[in-house]
Amino acid sequence: MGNLFCLYQVDQSTVAIKENFGKFDDVLEPGCHCVPWIFGSQIAGKLTLRLQQLDVKCETKTKDNVFVNVVASIQYRALADKASDAFYKLSNTRAQIQAYVFDVIRATVPKLLLDDAFEQKNEIAKAVEEELEKAMSAYGFEIVQTLIVDIEPDERVKKAMNEINAAARLRVAATEKAEAEKILQIKRAEGEAESKYLSGQGIARQRQAIVDGLRDSVLGFSVNVPGTTAKDVMDMVLVTQYFDTMKEIGASSKSSAVFIPHGPGAVRDVATQIRDGLLQGHAATD
Repeated sequence: MGNLFCLYQVDQSTVAIKENFGKFDDVLEPGCHCVPWIFGSQIAGKLTLRLQQLDVKCETKTKDNVFVNVVASIQYRALADKASDAFYKLSNTRAQIQAYVFDVIRATVPKLLLDDAFEQKNEIAKAVEEELEKAMSAYGFEIVQTLIVDIEPDERVKKAMNEINAAARLRVAATEKAEAEKILQIKRAEGEAESKYLSGQGIARQRQAIVDGLRDSVLGFSVNVPGTTAKDVMDMVLVTQYFDTMKEIGASSKSSAVFIPHGPGAVRDVATQIRDGLLQGHAATD
């Protein structure tokens, strides 16, 4: 019905190319337009102004001879003020963009090592965008954004890279574990040394207190009982402690059978041994 009344509708974000007897005449904006076909006017086609995206997958090799597939995502759109150039100058816009992307990627990536290619994705994308912008602006297209979305090496190369990374992480983990065990052993040794040092100090103080107590007892007994010597008092004290020890061993419910020599001579020997041991301990603390 629109053609009958020479009316033509152009949708939003779209322009229409109007020709007159096969020659470009005008670019029609969105809305309703009169196209008098009886006077040779016609619509040659439409051109979208919407943002479009083209994903290009390009196979190339790096400087260290690793073949990779580089996936570039190109976002572009036609310019309204250059709609006639965009419509007439290119017959296959997507193929033209793809050709430029191939050319730039295959000229850039072979200069980089595989690891550098992953690190310099933005530089590769920038090089592609600059080349496309310079080339496509002459055809009425604007390059909005260029992204390198993926760099995919061969499956065997990826597996080898993963194994290298895993080995490096295991090496670091083993080093850290060994260092932790080393620190633990050092701290344990320091703790044991400190414990033994404090235990030794406690034993020394205990022996000193025993010697001081016996000395005070001997001196006090000698003063209160005239005619006794320090040796007599010491023997009596040691014999008393000997019998107290015997009593405690016999009274303990958890004690096992203990065989010790008993008799007047044995008591004298025990007293002599205890006295000598205490005197040696006192000399050592001094």
